[in-house]
This record gives sequence, C-alpha cells and structure tokens, in this order.
Amino acid sequence: QVQLVESGGGLVQAGASLRLSCAASGITFSSGAVAWFRQAPGKEREFVGAFRSSGGRNTYYADSVKGRFFITVDAASSATYLQMDVLRPEDTAVYYCAAGRPIQSTITTMRGYTYWGRGTQVTVSS
Repeated sequence: QVQLVESGGGLVQAGASLRLSCAASGITFSSGAVAWFRQAPGKEREFVGAFRSSGGRNTYYADSVKGRFFITVDAASSATYLQMDVLRPEDTAVYYCAAGRPIQSTITTMRGYTYWGRGTQVTVSS
C-alpha cells in the first residue's frame, strides 16, 4: 500500500522560509515524478512544482513560485522536499505531495499523479 505523508508546515511571517517534507512508503522515487500542489481556502488545487526522475528536463515550477521554491528528491530514502523561500501571504494553503508517472502533457496537472498525501498547512502572515 502506497502512502505519502507530508510534514513541516506551520505559521510563519512573510519573507521567511519553510521546508516541507514528504515521506513515501510502498513506492520509490527512482522513476516517474513527484510533485507538490497546494490549495488555498475557496480555491482549486493548483500545481506548485514537480521533479521528474528521468528523461530530459527534470524540474517544473509554477510561475508564481519560480525562483523562490525548490524541489529536491532523495530517491534512496523515498523522500521529497519543498524548500520555500521568501514566503508571501498568498502562499498560504494546504500543500500536498503527489507521485505518479505523468506524461509530458500532464506533469503539471492533478491527473498526472496517482498517489497523494493528506497535506500540510502553511500559513504566511503579513
């Protein structure tokens, strides 16, 4: 049984940094892709970033987080991390880790991912 468990969320002030973690069991990150999505209150879940383990370009980021958020993957321990710097109030959301085997056209979409965590809350105060 595959499980993804996020951790590391919290309440921070604007400009601060947070590092989210996602620990996986029953799956490895040595192939396919892992991604982070987020969902703010009253809004749809949106793509944040993805890391593809093989083939060409490896990382993808939403324009809203490019240059501030960075994804890393530790395939040996089946963990992925989302380093979030210079946080803004608009980054407030529940952050979800996802894993799967998306094709190129779905790597930034929810339907590209089979497995999901339950999320961790990130709140950024102004």
